[in-house]
Amino acid sequence: MTFVVTEPCIKCTYKHCIDPCPVDCFREGPDFLVIDPEMCIDCNVCATECPVKAIYQDKEVPEDQLEFIEINRRLAPVYQPATNIKVDSAEKDEWASVQDKRHLLQLPEPM
Repeated sequence: MTFVVTEPCIKCTYKHCIDPCPVDCFREGPDFLVIDPEMCIDCNVCATECPVKAIYQDKEVPEDQLEFIEINRRLAPVYQPATNIKVDSAEKDEWASVQDKRHLLQLPEPM
């Protein structure tokens, strides 16, 4: 099993989940974090630290977020290892409560 980052993370990326991860399985894109499913050890510490409740165990991802299992799998090898450098921005707070922002996710071309 693995954990999955879902839609609430798009454009807010607080990064509270990165520091406690014991295996550094987070990857970072321009507007979204993902979890590398090959590295995740299913410890749950990231999910408890996420202030926007964007992280779920793959077996518990809400029905309307299931495509994020594949998005995490696909983007993990493309994105760079995430840094724990937090950027203070009021914009993050604004994005945290926005619903239906999937269309804003910048996906690279299929490999």
